[in-house]
Amino acid sequence: MTPTLQQLRYLVAVADCRSITAAAYSVYVAQPALSRSIQSLERDLGVELLERTASGTTLTPEGARVVRLARTVLDAVEAIEDIRPAHAGCSRASLAVATTPTLSLDLAADLVPSFAERHPAIDVRLLQHDSREALVRALTDGAAELALVDLPVDKELSTHHLRDREIVLISPPGSGLPDPVPFRMLDGLRMVLPTPGTGPRAELDAMFGRLGVRPVAVVESDERPAWVTSVANGRGSLIWYRDMVLRAFCSRVEVRSFTPPLLRAVDIVHPRRPLSRAARAFLSHARHNAAVREPVR
Repeated sequence: MTPTLQQLRYLVAVADCRSITAAAYSVYVAQPALSRSIQSLERDLGVELLERTASGTTLTPEGARVVRLARTVLDAVEAIEDIRPAHAGCSRASLAVATTPTLSLDLAADLVPSFAERHPAIDVRLLQHDSREALVRALTDGAAELALVDLPVDKELSTHHLRDREIVLISPPGSGLPDPVPFRMLDGLRMVLPTPGTGPRAELDAMFGRLGVRPVAVVESDERPAWVTSVANGRGSLIWYRDMVLRAFCSRVEVRSFTPPLLRAVDIVHPRRPLSRAARAFLSHARHNAAVREPVR
């Protein structure tokens, strides 16, 4: 029996969410119904697609192959659906996506241009907010339909995992720190930190408290150019994303992983309600981009 588009969408959702329960939330279906649909697909194909363990759900090799093919099929169906509004004189669609200034670089440099090329009839508007709380308010108030955010966020939101980003220590040349650097060496380290009272600073202070370390704040600013200038001029070290280092610093600094590595998930989130067609198209495109960057194993 030929797989249905619904079965393929459910399987791709499980691959993206890495959980049957989370996948059911993301496609607005009861978890038992999604499980039955995938089990039916497995019976029809005669192969096991998912490996269900106590820690979550992963794809079997056959499942990973089916997901790759399913993404191609679903992308083709979406492209066919886009033909009608492009040639029928329909009005343009608009989509508001909220994000932080740092993550907006991902949207501006990657997702939005490639999405616009594939969906020229959809205008994407970026709304920048400095805190996760502001992002959540933008979603709940209806100012934005989707948000690109590094976790954690409100558990009542539907989340779609895109990728993990490594958080590293960025220091001026000649700092003499080991690589990787243990967290204990943050104690007494001269650091460039966000302004006290902001969300990012509260997160760092909470992390320092859990680790039992007390860095010395030599610069406190929410302006990213000030971070770059302060580290490059030798004033202190900075905790930031590894993929931001090349864009911001080129080769003027030393970059060290932490031991153990410090990773943060980046997801697209939205309220648990049906999405507009434009939002569904953007989410599908973002998932596809993430899968190309980091194939499911």
